[in-house]
Amino acid sequence: MGKLYDELCKDYRFKEGMKTCINCGTCTAICPAAEFYKYDPRKIVDTVQRKNDDDILALLKSETIWYCGECMSCLTRCPRKNGAGLVVMALRALSTKLGYFTCSERGRQLYPLSKALNGNILNYGYCVHPETFKYEDHPESGPVMEWVLNNREEVYARVGANYMKSGPGVLRKIEQEDLDELKAIFDVSGGTEHMETIDKFSEKKAKEMGMTMEEYRKYTFEHCSPGHFNNE
Repeated sequence: MGKLYDELCKDYRFKEGMKTCINCGTCTAICPAAEFYKYDPRKIVDTVQRKNDDDILALLKSETIWYCGECMSCLTRCPRKNGAGLVVMALRALSTKLGYFTCSERGRQLYPLSKALNGNILNYGYCVHPETFKYEDHPESGPVMEWVLNNREEVYARVGANYMKSGPGVLRKIEQEDLDELKAIFDVSGGTEHMETIDKFSEKKAKEMGMTMEEYRKYTFEHCSPGHFNNE
């Protein structure tokens, strides 16, 4: 048994996700990600079951573990109530902890995701917030969204939102006391350490690529090489 496998065994998601796998392939058959990406959750579980550190290391550095959408369809259909998605979550956590996520294009996207999602939660109390949603980063949202963002205070007032104001209502201002409590939850639960780990290894990778952190954020957010999808 390898050291990396031992590390995975410390993750409760790994224990719950691979209790009695029989490699039937139902997880792959039901997986939405497997329909589009070059991704086979059954093979991932099969690889981990071999308990070989070299094989697990290859997974930690791969694109493969970042294709999962964590929808847990695998768990709902598995005849033995395993969850390949839980195994993938454990692999992602270990890849992040050890810095191997920067070895893959999809893994490097953790940096812009962490900055946007966690930043919104800690600064505004929302996962997505109009103050940080930039149309130039999301042109797929269309010209109507661009207009809404440019006129957001008027638009949100007309639909009854309490935008960035104290009191109840949609998109209300989250008071600093509550934001401080969220930060404390991040600190105690390991979320802050997780973010700092992502930052540390991403800064190292950006330096290797000769980029500033803003250039790295934009590049990892936008760049997509060929070869990820089944039709390529």
